[in-house]
Amino acid sequence: MMRDLTIVIPAYNDAEALSLFFPELISYCQANGCRLIIVNDGSSDNTKALLEQYSSHDFFLPLLHKVNRGYGGAIKTGINAAQTPYVITIDADGQHQLADVSALHKALREQDADMIVGSRGKHKENLYRKTGKTLIRFIANLLMPIKIKDINSGMKIYRTSLAKQYLPLCPDNMAFSDIITLSFIHHKHLVLEHQITVLPRKSGTSTISTKTAFDTVLELFNIVMLFNPTRIFLPPALFFLLFATGWGLPFILRDEGVSVGTLLLFVTGMIFFFLGLIAEQLSVIRQSLNRPPACKSENIVTVGAERK
Repeated sequence: MMRDLTIVIPAYNDAEALSLFFPELISYCQANGCRLIIVNDGSSDNTKALLEQYSSHDFFLPLLHKVNRGYGGAIKTGINAAQTPYVITIDADGQHQLADVSALHKALREQDADMIVGSRGKHKENLYRKTGKTLIRFIANLLMPIKIKDINSGMKIYRTSLAKQYLPLCPDNMAFSDIITLSFIHHKHLVLEHQITVLPRKSGTSTISTKTAFDTVLELFNIVMLFNPTRIFLPPALFFLLFATGWGLPFILRDEGVSVGTLLLFVTGMIFFFLGLIAEQLSVIRQSLNRPPACKSENIVTVGAERK
């Protein structure tokens, strides 16, 4: 039994896929004693009516965003509403197997981990998306060395208390998956990977686009600016200072004084260096002031609340 686990699913216009996936999901929760939260993120299709059909189950909590907040925003609402020690996120398109939910839950408890990422391995995807994910992971490794290969997997299991603590650092868009993983890693929590199986989408198409990739890269820079800003400022500082030395040394050796170009490069390098020091101090202050916020319930409607 998994009475200590809540399954959180963000749903946006996923009524067709959910209608195929829901009966199996409900049966799984009943058999294993886990709780289920589905966040309808301002869907314009039949998602709300579909969730209301199952709202009589005590273990199921459907939540509604009146307007679309984004993938990350929906997950944050679901995690904030979870009351069990562990919470796992899966997608609403039916690509994740429920057997993997049990496997990740077992692995988390046996290995006393704080997060386990469901690693999708070499699943089939087009070259465009594969290239984008590789580029994002390359940038993430430059900014914050990590061992996790599939940081943007939608299937992750967390210790709920820790997940709630780092939600304020995470964006509301698709970059949530990357940033929550980096937050756990940076704060020295035990983050592991476990192989999962990804099935073809039951219906619909992916909403991930080039804009999603740009948003993710931007959020990576934002989170590194919070955690370790010297990773961003120190390399250009060293580059300009070394360039200034290489450019100006021949002039000095020829007793021609210091050139304007040398001074410009040196000053630029020092500006980056001191900006890095200031950013590092602000990072320490911001992180020391960070506290888990209270769960905000404005504009979040519990579907079927009238029956209670």
